[in-house]
Amino acid sequence: MAEIASALSLSCFAYLALPRESVGVPYLISTYPPSWTAHYLTHHYESVDPIIRRAIRDMRPFRWGLGLGPPIRSALEHELFEEAASFGICCGFTIPIHDKGAIAAVTFATDRSGAQFERSVTERADVLQLIARYFHAHAKVRGRSDRVVHGVLLSRREFECLEWYSQGKSMSDIGTILRISRRTVAFHLVNVRAKLGVRSICQAVAYLEQSKARR
Repeated sequence: MAEIASALSLSCFAYLALPRESVGVPYLISTYPPSWTAHYLTHHYESVDPIIRRAIRDMRPFRWGLGLGPPIRSALEHELFEEAASFGICCGFTIPIHDKGAIAAVTFATDRSGAQFERSVTERADVLQLIARYFHAHAKVRGRSDRVVHGVLLSRREFECLEWYSQGKSMSDIGTILRISRRTVAFHLVNVRAKLGVRSICQAVAYLEQSKARR
């Protein structure tokens, strides 16, 4: 997906599946900047994001961004778009997916608006919709993975490091167990914190335990 987006001059993509229950957490796969996804999930922007609200009520694909699509209705929505732009997400093309009661959205985004973005979307809208639906089918299978923590899919190494840390192992211990350096362990745990939008690895461990309890 990352290669496809890049080939179409769309700098990043995001797949967001909404939980079926209000107490659940969204499931996110993306190449958005980790700092933005952490900020987005931490502030529960999925509950106020006009893009998600539109994807819930309308199955038709749509463009969005400052100056694109329907007018922004509130100061909160305007602030959300401005914050996204500050992270390099200026406009995008979202494909809603309604699948037997489940709702998801695939978004292809770019860091700048203009003719190139319009051309990529206009000429390839049908292809992007087909890609989005195939990706959704794949993500449903991946979403059942034990490596999903708080709605976020961790890499195998990230999950292993977090799992061993939750069992009281030090980073040096984890490095010895996994046959990687302590520095590499620290790198993976930093990525875990960024993906989950938490300040400490202890918070990440708490999310891990919550995810295990739901299974």
